[in-house]
Amino acid sequence: TGDGVATMCGIAAIIATGGGAADAAVVRRMTDSIRHRGPDDVGYLVSGPVAFGFRRLSILDLTPSGHQPFVSADGTCTIVFNGEIYNYIELRRELQSLGHTFRSTGDTEVLLHAYQQWGRECLPKLNGMWAFLIFDAKRGVVFGSRDRFGVKPLFRARTREHVMFASEIKAIRASGLCAARPNWALAAEFLCRSSLVAPDDTEATFYDGIDQVPAGGAFELTLDGRLTEWRHWSLDDVGRAAVSDPPATFFSLFEDSVRLRMRSDVPVGVSLSGGLDSTAILSVMARLREESGILPGDALHAFSYLSDEFDESAYIAQTIDRTRATLNRVEIDPATLWEGMDNVLAYHDEPLHSPTALISFEIYRLAARMGVKVVLCGQGADESLGGYTSYFIDYWCTLVRQGRLRRAWDEIGANVARHGGDRAALFRTVVGRVARMDVLGRIPAYRQAAARRRRGRERAGQLRWFTREITDALSDASPRWQDPSLDTALRRSVEVGPLPLYLRIEDRNSMAHSVEARLPFMDYRLITLGFQLPDDWKVRGPYNKFVLREALRGQIPEGVRTRIDKMGFPSPVQSWFRGPFHDALQDTLSSAATRERGIYDVRAIRADLERHRRGEITIGNALFNVAQFERWLALPGGATLPPPSPVAPTLADTSAMAPVSS
Repeated sequence: TGDGVATMCGIAAIIATGGGAADAAVVRRMTDSIRHRGPDDVGYLVSGPVAFGFRRLSILDLTPSGHQPFVSADGTCTIVFNGEIYNYIELRRELQSLGHTFRSTGDTEVLLHAYQQWGRECLPKLNGMWAFLIFDAKRGVVFGSRDRFGVKPLFRARTREHVMFASEIKAIRASGLCAARPNWALAAEFLCRSSLVAPDDTEATFYDGIDQVPAGGAFELTLDGRLTEWRHWSLDDVGRAAVSDPPATFFSLFEDSVRLRMRSDVPVGVSLSGGLDSTAILSVMARLREESGILPGDALHAFSYLSDEFDESAYIAQTIDRTRATLNRVEIDPATLWEGMDNVLAYHDEPLHSPTALISFEIYRLAARMGVKVVLCGQGADESLGGYTSYFIDYWCTLVRQGRLRRAWDEIGANVARHGGDRAALFRTVVGRVARMDVLGRIPAYRQAAARRRRGRERAGQLRWFTREITDALSDASPRWQDPSLDTALRRSVEVGPLPLYLRIEDRNSMAHSVEARLPFMDYRLITLGFQLPDDWKVRGPYNKFVLREALRGQIPEGVRTRIDKMGFPSPVQSWFRGPFHDALQDTLSSAATRERGIYDVRAIRADLERHRRGEITIGNALFNVAQFERWLALPGGATLPPPSPVAPTLADTSAMAPVSS
């Protein structure tokens, strides 16, 4: 059972920076819009220009002591907090030694006291996932922060007289204080280049005027609107370190991370594929439960999706047999997924990276139906430990740049022996890539020429699908130089993409069903260790995530530990658009709304859809992007017209009213 750790929830806030009072009705609308994030309790506090709202999902400490907004004993500080501080017990003991007293058992009060004791320097002391706001009435500031990797979301928007924060975009839109028109620059990158990352790597969203507090970010906002921001943590602060026994060190930290994330007063399950990461989590969970004396009849639930095209049943069966967990399979047909797309998009507020997100949504739906309110999943291992196939090339490039040509040749050979391929051709590719990136890539004119070549290829491909209203919004900026190395690739994966996107998928899909997702591999101690280790502990021969594989010797089925192919939770999107999705997309393209929008060359899309259906090309993901973008635009409050001209945001009435206490 738990020890009073905070609950997952949703937060909302409005700060009237124009000298007036915050409108309680506005923060209520914002908070009500994210009820799914916390159906168990609601709280508000309005104090002059500051209004906080809170929705609670009770996971631990199910008593009223978990109610928020939480006000300090002296009445000077108020907090709304979404997340968990895993080391709150140790922090509470330290604070007690400094004279602090506590009236609750949870980590919310510990976090508030930590701020009162150390100010902004409390952040390096925290181990957890969080997004919080603290109104410090004595100093006249709102202090806020987001955890190191952005596991928990915090969106924001600013008008002439207000600053708003919320756990989801829909809460800011529900305020009625900002226009929140579609961000057509980001939409163009998505439609034409299948990218959900802003071209300038900012925290922009698909709505103009709404962005995110950066992962690892913190800020102070004065009541007259002056904003000070900084990074409280960065991978730049992590350097190489000597580790005597990397596998043993990694496993010890991983086991502790899983143990912390099993703390719960409600049932805990796991999202299981046939891969290394989720298998590791389930296996450690099962052993820790057994050691703690949990009765075998108290089932440990695993949730999986399997398709004929990507069959991982043999690997999953090995893990289920070893852990004696109860397997619950998501069984859903493509037509039902298509019909449910609007619902998923409404929870996400933004387009998805692939149909895999639709399947993940159903996994959390099944967990909720089974009464499991906490689900552990494996996000973060691939991006921090080199889990994708592309990282092999990055590692070999690193060796070539270091002048270790013989080692690169041997590593490529070991890889080819298991994965197949042409050793000499791969070696030439790696050497050529290093030469282009290290020599030519540093020359601005070369990067500009490369950008022009890319644009030419795009015009011959997907750009044909869109009118100039979209293509003219594409960024023409030449790509920035990046050194061709494994470390650079991993850093970008963690900080820019794809990890931030995958964290969004887990958060929205789980919270849509009032389920808490916990991510053992996102413990900052594990990610720090991964970046401290030499590259060959991440990629070696035919294996990625090498340190994890070595750490798991004897802990998981050997067939899974030594597996070299990767699936995750894949979706057979290519076959779907040759079958059940084909006619549905044709109907979308024929709709009056799609035609009136004026951003598509429907004939070009249809021609390529038929070529895809015949198997001449494979473009299922691009077709899915068009389909979901249209569905997203058609959501209530979405855009129904062609890209608009820039306009000033409209402001709703913000008349003052009497404060509302919590």
